[in-house]
Amino acid sequence: MMELAISVIDAFTDTIFKGNPAAVIILDTWLSDTQMQSIAAENNLSETAFLVNVGTNQFHIRWFSPLTEIDFCGHATLASAYELFSQDSTLDHINFIADAVGDFLVTKTTSGMLAMDFPNTCPTLIDTKEVPHALLKGLSIPPAEVLLNKQAYMVVYDSPFDVENVKRDNAILATLAPHDVVVTSHSDNSQYDFISRYFWPANGGDEDPATGSIHTGLAPYWAKRLGKTTLTGYQASARGGVIYCEVSHQRVIISGRAVGYLKGTITI
Repeated sequence: MMELAISVIDAFTDTIFKGNPAAVIILDTWLSDTQMQSIAAENNLSETAFLVNVGTNQFHIRWFSPLTEIDFCGHATLASAYELFSQDSTLDHINFIADAVGDFLVTKTTSGMLAMDFPNTCPTLIDTKEVPHALLKGLSIPPAEVLLNKQAYMVVYDSPFDVENVKRDNAILATLAPHDVVVTSHSDNSQYDFISRYFWPANGGDEDPATGSIHTGLAPYWAKRLGKTTLTGYQASARGGVIYCEVSHQRVIISGRAVGYLKGTITI
């Protein structure tokens, strides 16, 4: 039997029960992939992050949804950094290593937000004739345009109303694996530049409440459309999430707040 400390943290919010909850487990050495996947399935959150310390302020990080290991997860990284900063108030930055993303830095800002320095994953426009039939069939509202990056199909709508009210068929969208689906439009709320919703039946579940990784693609797209490099996105899920973005040529800084919800022990 083994006991492991676990924390659950709501990311991309400063309000409990909002944003996206992630579990964080800090290990001395890696568990088996089967054990980590079983823990993530038992937690049944969008992601469970597992960390192993590999140097001063340096952690190898892996992310598991209830269904599979994920290449890149922003909200669980934010939750992990929040937990590490909470454990050591003298820290002002943390270096993370992820196999699919490489090395990246998370910094504690003077405003209290945590800023994550991620690769720019700007999507590419797809010709109308090449848009998968499953994407069109799986969404109730036709897109204005469709783009694609490594992570997801990006469906652009002309109205925030469409983003908020589109219906989807998860069984059909799941056939787009390994890609997920994000729908987005400009925002009609002056607090935000754009809004989005993220559907991922192929890799994690129904609708993700707040997704940091996809904003490394959304932010560059909207930066070009709106002619600005600093943007605020709102993920219009039931829980909602606010994601602050700063775009450069090769990197996107994704920033947000987080709040702790649970600390406990799991026994395996």
